[in-house]
Amino acid sequence: MNKLFSSKYGWVFAILLILLINFLASLFHFRIDLTQEKRYTLSEPTKKLLKQLDDNVNIDIFLKGDLKAGLKKLANSTDELLQEFKEYGNGKIHFHFYDPLANADDSAKKTILDSLQRMGIQQMTQVAQSKKGEEQSARFVLPGAIVKYKDKIFPVNLLKGASNADENSLYNNAEALLEYKFANAINKITQQHVPDIGYVLGNGEPLDLRVYNIVEGLRKNYGFGILRLDSIPVIPQQFNALVIVKPTQKFSDAEKLKLDQYVMHGGNIIYMIDNLRAEMDSLRLDQQTIAYDRGLNLEDLFFKYGVRVNQDLVQDMQCATINFVTGMTGDKPQFTPLPWPYFPLLNGSLTHPISKNLDPVYAKFTNSVDTVKSLGIRKTVLLQTSEHGRIIGTPALVSFESVKVANDPKVFNQPNIPAAVLLEGKFNSLFANRISSGMVDTLANVYKQPFLAKAEKESKIIVCSDAEIVMNEVTQHGPMPMGYNKDIDYTFANQDFAQNCLDYLVDPSGILETRSKDFTLRLLDPQKVEDGRSFWQFINIVLPIALVILFGFIYQALRKRKYQG
Repeated sequence: MNKLFSSKYGWVFAILLILLINFLASLFHFRIDLTQEKRYTLSEPTKKLLKQLDDNVNIDIFLKGDLKAGLKKLANSTDELLQEFKEYGNGKIHFHFYDPLANADDSAKKTILDSLQRMGIQQMTQVAQSKKGEEQSARFVLPGAIVKYKDKIFPVNLLKGASNADENSLYNNAEALLEYKFANAINKITQQHVPDIGYVLGNGEPLDLRVYNIVEGLRKNYGFGILRLDSIPVIPQQFNALVIVKPTQKFSDAEKLKLDQYVMHGGNIIYMIDNLRAEMDSLRLDQQTIAYDRGLNLEDLFFKYGVRVNQDLVQDMQCATINFVTGMTGDKPQFTPLPWPYFPLLNGSLTHPISKNLDPVYAKFTNSVDTVKSLGIRKTVLLQTSEHGRIIGTPALVSFESVKVANDPKVFNQPNIPAAVLLEGKFNSLFANRISSGMVDTLANVYKQPFLAKAEKESKIIVCSDAEIVMNEVTQHGPMPMGYNKDIDYTFANQDFAQNCLDYLVDPSGILETRSKDFTLRLLDPQKVEDGRSFWQFINIVLPIALVILFGFIYQALRKRKYQG
């Protein structure tokens, strides 16, 4: 080998070898994941999805240009992830980064920003300085992407749904969700069959602008149908899931039997209920209101399945602020934003993909939820209060006086009060040994849906004790986004939570599981960095130079000794 490199053509061979290695590296992209949480390893559902692609998927990512450190790191992580997608996608994944606002005039920029905003990609303002000492400049940045397949497009907001307690956590959580967001987009845009979901009516459930977002989401992403529970004999098994939002009227035993047997035959249900009647309209009008039982008659059904929605109200120090009238300026009221503990900002699960790595969910007049013994049923808390919550028993007098103790941790001493629970397993029927033989015969022979005392296959039920989580506030300009608080002009993660619940119930691909991936944030201790600054500067700057000089002296000394001898 030494003779080869010292020969006439040795250097030519070496250059060709380097070029060959680089060419092969460009064709075969791989990396070894040594992280404990396997942050650089794609999940099996994602790999399966990519291998089954039947046509090209093109992805435009807008993270391009002079970006700050957090966004630049997010862009690099996106590039690395999509390189992995490309490897498993058999050449059908194509992506490129560009800035759609570059070289665009003000009119064109406004058009582009408005178009992307309607698709769910919000611009953010980045303030930075090009060089030290120069003035700061501001520019719009679009942390998003567009996924295209055939004649379909799907927007991806790279920061939406990532918990943003601080800047470091924001970008770290955004990186943790990258695989899910792109895999979910590809799954949604390429799926050949969409699940059927029924929106249940018959017990006072709204079907107006108050449920605009959830109904439009169902229409857009699923096979959507209206199901009038009070006028059908049985629930068709063609529906993969049912959604029940804010019923206000009592459920009869006949109606509960329909729901029960739908579950026994493998159906899935999301219950979004308000056990107590407590409304802000009444409170603003009379300055106080009594929260009272709606009498929905669902207690025995829930208890049989393994959950209980209590007759109480939850308060939390971690809550939304609303504008209160605190005085008058002339003849105009003066508003002050104050914390309103009856509007808790609920935390998600630490482990479950539905609500892990999720921003807080905005709730209003929430009831607490308990789990009860039910053999064979797995129970997972999806939403809960912070460490500083408390429960107000009924009859509950709701008044604005609550703001006086909103910041007192001695009062808020009940941690992690559940507000939404997922139930999974083979359920037992509430109506076992309770219905007549005539009804059993009718179900089997007339409606072709035999009565089951125990489910033959697993089902999933989500019980959420606050229907307002998935509802819209309506103004004279129309419905506000789900989870939007107009007093602070901020939209919480309610939409993501609702969508994740639906996906978990009806999507068999398993893509949602990638939301539970952990990205450990390994930050340097700022105090230790400051204390050891001089030492590490010496190690990184002075020591290498000193070592080079030392080895130079040693080399010269050995060389001199060799040739003098």
